[in-house]
Amino acid sequence: MIRGVLFDLDGVLADTERVHWTAYRAVLQEFGIDVGLEEYRVRFIAEGGGPEWACRAHRLPLTPDELRARKAVRYLALIRQGVSPRPGAAEAVARLRTTHRTAVATNAERDEVDLILDRLGILALLDATIARQDYARAKPAPDAYLAAAAALDLRPEECVVIEDTARGVRAACAAEMRVIAVPNDLTFDNDFSACWHRLTSLDELTADLLA
Repeated sequence: MIRGVLFDLDGVLADTERVHWTAYRAVLQEFGIDVGLEEYRVRFIAEGGGPEWACRAHRLPLTPDELRARKAVRYLALIRQGVSPRPGAAEAVARLRTTHRTAVATNAERDEVDLILDRLGILALLDATIARQDYARAKPAPDAYLAAAAALDLRPEECVVIEDTARGVRAACAAEMRVIAVPNDLTFDNDFSACWHRLTSLDELTADLLA
């Protein structure tokens, strides 16, 4: 029986992937490198490890963690200006919290997570929020989703994960949880073959579906 719904943040609840791209692009342009959206979509979103790839491919004079840190400053400034939700995001969380426990589990940093969820009006609707500081290994390792299940006092088999990327799906599967994919225009061609369902929007995510 599904008792908990664990949401990814970027690309699922928050329409922030292009904001991440804008921040990384601005930092990389300081080194004369222009990463296009398609390249970002493949290297950073689908495959993961984008900073490692960028530092290696372009022989940058800084480490991946230093690249992440520079990007984080720009990204935080951008989301402070405003954040857009994915279609049906707040409504889906509000709808499901009447029948299930709800949480966010993300690779994003704590200050980013709290700011985004607060701006979207979703923070108060969640029973738990798991940010990058709350576990050891980033997705596609299962740590984020296992931490979320523990925070809800649920077993992995009692949870369903809502994801938009193949990397997130691998994390959920490694945690031995069912996964529902809600792809967007940047992740539509990711591998979702391991998913329980594939939805076109969060409007389709209901308690009846989970039952």
